[in-house]
Amino acid sequence: MATADSYLLAIGTKKGLWLATSPDRRNWSLSGPHFLMSEIPSIGIDTRDGRTRILVGVRSEHWGPTVFHSDDLGDTWNEPENGAIRFPADTDAALERVWQIYPDAASRPGVVWAGCEPISVWKSTDGGEHFELNRGLWDHPHRGEWGAGYGGAAAHSIVVNPDGANVHVAMSTGGVYRSLDGGTSWEPRNKGISAYFNPDPYPEFGQCVHKIAADAAVDGRLYAQNHHGVYRSDDNAESWESIAEGLPADFGFVMLTHPRRAGTAWVIPLKADGERIPPGGKLAVHRTEDAGASWTRLDEGLPAAEFNSVLRDAACVDTADPSGVYFGTRGGSVYASADEGDHFNEVASHLPDVLCVRAAVVTGAPAAGEQQAAAATVPA
Repeated sequence: MATADSYLLAIGTKKGLWLATSPDRRNWSLSGPHFLMSEIPSIGIDTRDGRTRILVGVRSEHWGPTVFHSDDLGDTWNEPENGAIRFPADTDAALERVWQIYPDAASRPGVVWAGCEPISVWKSTDGGEHFELNRGLWDHPHRGEWGAGYGGAAAHSIVVNPDGANVHVAMSTGGVYRSLDGGTSWEPRNKGISAYFNPDPYPEFGQCVHKIAADAAVDGRLYAQNHHGVYRSDDNAESWESIAEGLPADFGFVMLTHPRRAGTAWVIPLKADGERIPPGGKLAVHRTEDAGASWTRLDEGLPAAEFNSVLRDAACVDTADPSGVYFGTRGGSVYASADEGDHFNEVASHLPDVLCVRAAVVTGAPAAGEQQAAAATVPA
């Protein structure tokens, strides 16, 4: 039985959810699938208030989309009787997909955010069991002009600062929007981010931002991976500047930041339009430790040839020291690093298309799915 300081990795795919646990982030026990034949585009692992709650966005072709949660590491799953997310009748809308589940700060233990399709943001105050539509963003005058990205009309990134007043959302294809009043009102904040495909390449909104993340150690600093472009903002998204120099490509979906250390971030570059494969068919993570002034290629333990892409939420970091870095490919391989990307090992292979991965440090809890006889051990 895994005890203190074990590690949990949740893997969402096109055909179900797998859970992996490890005592050292090198040797993993894998269980699943949960929700077989359902798409799992979003996962949140909430370790606040002394519990570990796994929240998953589940999309069934038969039953539709919803949010399930488990407080026993996947042994049982619960869904509110009337669904966790339901559009009010006056909106004339229906939920298509839950793209993002974001547990808020430890100081707000019941608050969980969700980003959905159609483009919308939701907030729960009961740990993710019931969500309320954010009317400020839904009723925004720009909403009718937000288009769908290649994967759909997604509110896919939610970043909340420690005091809860400052909230950033990124969407495809609206760009970055910011609220300074906890989500009551919203304004676009895309100055400097290119939308080269538009007649005006630098519009107020309409950018295809793929992912944003905040620097945990520098107030007001954010990073963005765009459809062509990697950017940093040092003024709370008032303006953005390119930090793509030194990368083999400025296209990609992933943007990760260190949970504690200033200036450290990770991206996974892809060749752009019409290809969307690792440059040269060689998969690598790139890390900056100086806020994008320089980048280091990291590929030890990764395959010599790989032609599958990595989606925006198919990558994450944990809060351990050193931080773990994790990602999964559309070819069904999942990789973990216990040393911030310097070395990787394969957690799983031949899974369905990986859509989302989330990791957490679990203290004093049994291993996920340890009662399932089908669990397999995957050595480093």
